[in-house]
Amino acid sequence: MTDPVSGRAAGRDADRDADRDADRENAFVGFGLPGKPGTDEFWATARTPASVPADDGGWMTLFLWRGSPASIGFESWSEPVPLRRWGDTDCWNAEVRMPARLRVTYQFLVGDAAYADPFNPVGAGGDRSIAATPDAPAQPHWPVIDAADVLPLPRTRIRWASERLGGRRTVRVHPAGGGGPVVLLLDGDDWLYLHPAMTAFDSAVASGELPPVTLVFLPAKDRKAEFACTPELWEAIRDELLPLVAETGVRADRDRLVVAGQSLGGLSAMYAALEFPDLVSRVACQSGSFWWTPDAMDLADPLGGPVGGAIAARLRERPDLSGLRVAFDAGEHETRMLPHCELAESLTEQAGATVRVSRSASDHDRAGWRHALLRDVAWALG
Repeated sequence: MTDPVSGRAAGRDADRDADRDADRENAFVGFGLPGKPGTDEFWATARTPASVPADDGGWMTLFLWRGSPASIGFESWSEPVPLRRWGDTDCWNAEVRMPARLRVTYQFLVGDAAYADPFNPVGAGGDRSIAATPDAPAQPHWPVIDAADVLPLPRTRIRWASERLGGRRTVRVHPAGGGGPVVLLLDGDDWLYLHPAMTAFDSAVASGELPPVTLVFLPAKDRKAEFACTPELWEAIRDELLPLVAETGVRADRDRLVVAGQSLGGLSAMYAALEFPDLVSRVACQSGSFWWTPDAMDLADPLGGPVGGAIAARLRERPDLSGLRVAFDAGEHETRMLPHCELAESLTEQAGATVRVSRSASDHDRAGWRHALLRDVAWALG
């Protein structure tokens, strides 16, 4: 004879076990990923990152990794996030809270190695991927590039052996839409090998959003030294590089040259506009490192020095910037960078420059600045 109480308890236990089994079978269904994690069927259709609205705003984003223990390394936005193993399977996962409007570069860190996300088709170079929350603005003209894809390279290349800077470097030149005003892209190798700027500029020109331009991809050998507020780089560009570019049939007149730089490159572009006004009168600056002072790199907290750094100090001298057009952009999530950028922006306008200010849906990350690069170059050309 069955005890009715224990029978009901056994029934409840069986129901709980069934619920747990169902949860294990469809652990990530809320992210649009049905099936039991770790099975071949699950991996066959797995696509991440996948985001759902968080309870109190922003997004909860799922990342998956198959194999050994790993963590997620984000560019600037967050400290590394460790992944958790699902039971005794080969499925590792993390649910990461993200703010509204975020585009971020990331990679999986396994021991000393770094890998792109095999479940994400949006890559940035061979070992990086790009995640975007559903409300992040679109980036038209930038094609989806898988981490395994090899980006096209411009046909024209210049071998530059600089006497002022020392060493040799390869500078590539691309006539988007047949060529036109020169756009000097600092950190040019990033725009060649991580982000397909050549293809994006071609598309923007073809759509009529940008006039034909000639892209000059300038690689950096030592960013901290070359992009500091010192004259050597810009003397070398003026006296050595641009004459070599002219030999290819491309002239870089003052009103036909846009300097585009990000981070330390943005700092260098603004320095050039201040100290080499006969050379640089049009700038597209994304998240310029306006915290920089000559000793900032030696500080435990480089961003903790005077707001606006050396550039703000120079701007307070009120140079005549009436001939300068400069578009400033910064990531809206760069909380510590924004005060430095905001002061440099306002002082530049007060000095007479024509200024445009915008914010991108990112932290300090080239993936977030890509649309601003196209838009701001077009604006700088007027």
